[in-house]
Amino acid sequence: MKRAWFIAVLIFVAAGLTVTGLTLSGPAQAAPAHPAAPAARLVVFDCPGQHAMVRPKSFVLACADGNSALQKLAWSTWAPGLASAKGTLVQNDCTPYCAAGHFHRYPALVVLWGSKAIGHGEHAYTRLTMILTGARPGYYDAVHHKWVYAPVTQTFPLVTSSAGA
Repeated sequence: MKRAWFIAVLIFVAAGLTVTGLTLSGPAQAAPAHPAAPAARLVVFDCPGQHAMVRPKSFVLACADGNSALQKLAWSTWAPGLASAKGTLVQNDCTPYCAAGHFHRYPALVVLWGSKAIGHGEHAYTRLTMILTGARPGYYDAVHHKWVYAPVTQTFPLVTSSAGA
């Protein structure tokens, strides 16, 4: 019984050390003579002509008129190929027309994904997926002559340089 308990404790300690990057076997090894190259800086662009951003607090979706943007972004992940945040979609209802419309707020999750090398040790995210977690914006579908709501999930291609090319 004591032996089974001892083995269980040993396994628990070994698992904890493994999670922290330590091991029970072998002597410590010196760091490599040549340190690894620094990781690429991860950036995102919202509109052509704008500077690269890292963990932006806001992000413009409608570059031409600014009638749709993500605000109050709180990033939980910012890693190669994937970044995620909670925030708020702020969108103009353009009723009766955009200049006289009203801005409404909708809770959203944002995921940046994909990667493109853009030089100078930088990679830009190539896609943005927005997931609306509550109410969704409504708009008039003139083709079908009815009011509809935005989809829960939308994915957009992203600009991958300040020139927009």
